[in-house]
Amino acid sequence: MSEQEFKRALGYANSAFDLLKRSGIPPYPQFYELLYTYATGVNPTLNNRINSIFRAGDSPSLSLAEALYNEFLKSDVNDRISNVSERMHARIEAVHDAIDTAMTTANSYSGSLQAASGDLGREITAEAMKQLAERLLSETRRMQDTNQALEIQLEASRDDIASLQRDLDDVRRESMLDPLTKIANRKSFDEGLATAIAEASKGSSPLCLLLLDIDHFKNFNDTYGHQTGDQVLRLVAMTLKSNIKGKDLAARYGGEEFVAILPSTDIEGAMIAAENIRKAIQAKELLKRSTNEKLGRITASFGVAAFRPSDTGATLIERADRCLYAAKHAGRNRVISEIDLAAIQAA
Repeated sequence: MSEQEFKRALGYANSAFDLLKRSGIPPYPQFYELLYTYATGVNPTLNNRINSIFRAGDSPSLSLAEALYNEFLKSDVNDRISNVSERMHARIEAVHDAIDTAMTTANSYSGSLQAASGDLGREITAEAMKQLAERLLSETRRMQDTNQALEIQLEASRDDIASLQRDLDDVRRESMLDPLTKIANRKSFDEGLATAIAEASKGSSPLCLLLLDIDHFKNFNDTYGHQTGDQVLRLVAMTLKSNIKGKDLAARYGGEEFVAILPSTDIEGAMIAAENIRKAIQAKELLKRSTNEKLGRITASFGVAAFRPSDTGATLIERADRCLYAAKHAGRNRVISEIDLAAIQAA
């Protein structure tokens, strides 16, 4: 984590603790998470709700904090995984019961065959032979019925387990997406960057990281409202995702910051990609959906860093962040790479 990121996170943490103290809400982890998220502004809908509560002069309460946490932050992923687990357990139990029944029937059938073998070893009357044949026929039919029931149960279980696997895959995919922009979230980015660095470390293939920040987003949010701000975030995410290659990964880094991992891309190629994305974002004209009012255009600043053999994820992000900060400092709406930053510092 860069010094700038650390100071920013520390500021969010202090704001969250201050809000907890002033509101009289217990500093439980879930409530700290709620107000930390509010302080970062990464969830505009949550901020809009809390701001409206403050404006209305309502007194914060434990029940209100719990309701907000459950509505905005409590993930249903664990609940859905638990549901899948319970369904899987029930299906396995049903298969076990069917197998147990089949085993009991098979043992009974084996005993009947052994008894019949003993009867056939001595002289029996025609009537006794008839009764023995009828008993064996009945046992055989019961065995067939049990086997058929087991086959049906196994077939149903196979279909159910395939369905459960699809459900688990869906849950995992959703857990890796940012709910607002529908591109990769921070967790997915962290995993993707670790994988990309591991692959780049094995060979000579280049790797670059692109970090972008929407210019003056807070002012835009305050002027036009959080719903329009959400529209901007989705627009930038869609533009970023549509302007990268298949192996690349676009993700929401946090708040109005986005990131792209660019495997097999050198610094020159990454700068070209960043410039294309910058132009594509600037070319979008925003409309307020409710009134069709033209809101103008948005811009973004970009930082680009290239992987070095000694890099970790943190050091690569830190250099991209320094470039992004330089782009902001130089007037925004521009791309600055490590090459540019070195030239600026040398000058």
